[in-house]
Amino acid sequence: MNDRDFLNDMVTTEKYMTDAYSTAMNEASHEDLYNEVSMVFNETQNMQRHLFNLMFEKGWYSFEGAATSTLNQTYQQFTGYSNQLPSSGMVQ
Repeated sequence: MNDRDFLNDMVTTEKYMTDAYSTAMNEASHEDLYNEVSMVFNETQNMQRHLFNLMFEKGWYSFEGAATSTLNQTYQQFTGYSNQLPSSGMVQ
């Protein structure tokens, strides 16, 4: 495996871990447990972001920008969805 493969594996692992920690926080019945898992979640999320930035800087993680018209259309679509929610005034 080369460096790119190792970093990609680490980013993927961190993503799965944050997903699992998120579920654990949602289901924690004890406040201290929630706080502990939340702290580990934040550390893991920060590491995932750091690894993502490193891959992006090296050109190993890239994406294409969307056209302004596509962004506006998507924004309008989700604004419409948020207006249909019972708490529509609370979604920003």
